[in-house]
Amino acid sequence: PMAPKLPDEDLTDVIVRSDCNAVIYSKDFTSSVKMMQNTEGVVVTEYIPLEDFYDIIEEGHAYAKETGKSYLDEEVKPDDVAFIVYTSGTTGKSKGVMLTQGSVAADVLAGVKTAPSGHAIGFLPLHHTYSWVSAIFTGCLLSEWGFICRSIKDIQKDLADYHPHNFAGVPLAVETIYKKIWFTAKKTGRDEVLRKGLKISNFLMKLGIDKRRKIFSTIIDNLGGELALIICGGAYLDEKYERGMYEMGIHIVNGYGITECSPAITANSPDNFKFGSVGTPLECNEIKINNPDEDGVGEIYVRGKNVMKGYYKEPEATAEVFDGDWFKTGDYGYIDEDGFLFFRGRKKNLIVLSNGKNVSPEEIEDRLSTIEYVKEVVVYDEDGFITAEFFLDTLEVPDANERIKKDVNEINKKLPGYKQVAKVKTRDTEFPKTTTLKILRSNVE
Repeated sequence: PMAPKLPDEDLTDVIVRSDCNAVIYSKDFTSSVKMMQNTEGVVVTEYIPLEDFYDIIEEGHAYAKETGKSYLDEEVKPDDVAFIVYTSGTTGKSKGVMLTQGSVAADVLAGVKTAPSGHAIGFLPLHHTYSWVSAIFTGCLLSEWGFICRSIKDIQKDLADYHPHNFAGVPLAVETIYKKIWFTAKKTGRDEVLRKGLKISNFLMKLGIDKRRKIFSTIIDNLGGELALIICGGAYLDEKYERGMYEMGIHIVNGYGITECSPAITANSPDNFKFGSVGTPLECNEIKINNPDEDGVGEIYVRGKNVMKGYYKEPEATAEVFDGDWFKTGDYGYIDEDGFLFFRGRKKNLIVLSNGKNVSPEEIEDRLSTIEYVKEVVVYDEDGFITAEFFLDTLEVPDANERIKKDVNEINKKLPGYKQVAKVKTRDTEFPKTTTLKILRSNVE
């Protein structure tokens, strides 16, 4: 699976490094395919337009009928590689995560036991493993029917049109719904009524009386009338949104995962959850905290059937992320006395946006460093915005400070939207460095 918003150069790079020999594409990517066809190292022999897909299926049926052969006769082994998923990881160059038939199946079957049934909608990009285990594959086993939403901007309309019982999404979807509820209440002058309703409802909940969906029936009706649960993952969700939605009768079920683990590792469930946590381990894996500090916070290690086979054609990178049979996630958290995992941060440099995207700052820095008068640059997250801070060569280029924003915008045009720099800063001195002359990022952000 490939990220459709990547520049043609990056798509072609993945095609070369994966040794891919067939591509299925829609007409929107005709120019991308032409670039692939004219790039050295590409070994693709079949370019299949999506618009011709049904004709090709008919050819397949005819071939099977003529020869007596069927793809159903092919043996599928648990250790067979099913997908190579390219993830930005923590370095500038993406790595191909090899997920097997067995690892994905184990994760999906474990996920089924925490996911709800009922009709659903999906807001997640289909090339992302999170959408597989929370919507696509589990949806085939659980959902009465499903619908894929094309854009987060369509959430309100799709909720009203399709009346889902549940959906899976990134925190941005939850935040959007929550903020829309309060925005509408304030706009209509009913925000005080909403606050009083919450006080009454919370008081009744303490007495064991749950009247949330009756008290807040107008809100729920505006969300399609059936929405009861949202599976949330992919980035950090502020606990206030989780509690806020729960108090209105909609349960947010948080989970945690990483592409290398197919991807789900832990999850809350409707009948076993803690606010602020990302749940307990799925039955297909176990977790531990390596080298915890005095607060119990350390690196999250995972071992189980859902762990990847390795990085494609990168044995050294694969060896680096394993400690015996434990996979080192590079993420940090702690496990409480009841076995719930509390997530505390991604790997040191990785930027995790509220829409669930992981951005490698080194990758962007490499691009920005191509600007001739940039001497040093550090990219980091500031208040939810990708920020680039520069030390410029103003001696050779006196108007560098005036030119930098324009030149950054030119770089932005070559990057997918979620990787584009939103803020630009300049400094008059070099960045502080270690004894090995590496920039101390912690002194910058």
